[in-house]
Amino acid sequence: MKKIIHTENAPKAIGPYSQAIEMNGLLFISGQIPVNPKTGTILEGIEAQTEQVMQNIGAILKEAGYNFSDVVKSTCLLSDMVNFKPMNEVYARYYNENPPARAAFAVKGLPMGVLVEIETIAMK
Repeated sequence: MKKIIHTENAPKAIGPYSQAIEMNGLLFISGQIPVNPKTGTILEGIEAQTEQVMQNIGAILKEAGYNFSDVVKSTCLLSDMVNFKPMNEVYARYYNENPPARAAFAVKGLPMGVLVEIETIAMK
């Protein structure tokens, strides 16, 4: 059965999608952008934005009863590949052991003009 996951500790959806969907032991987290869920603000700089994205992902994982060690796949979308190395340094702190599979792409534009968006799949 499909279960909708929602937490106030991650940004509200800004369109017709859910923060995450859980089904059959899989958790699909929608792309998270660096919006602080308490203030609605976006910090400057790729490091700060990546940190906020990872905190948002962590909040959704926790709400669903998962953690970062359950993550099996990430897709990182960047506004520019020049941001790959600093994004990767922050990202690596969350996956210092047995990191998930991952893809990273530069895209033409991201919602609200942010520098990074990350979608995540976790499995129990």
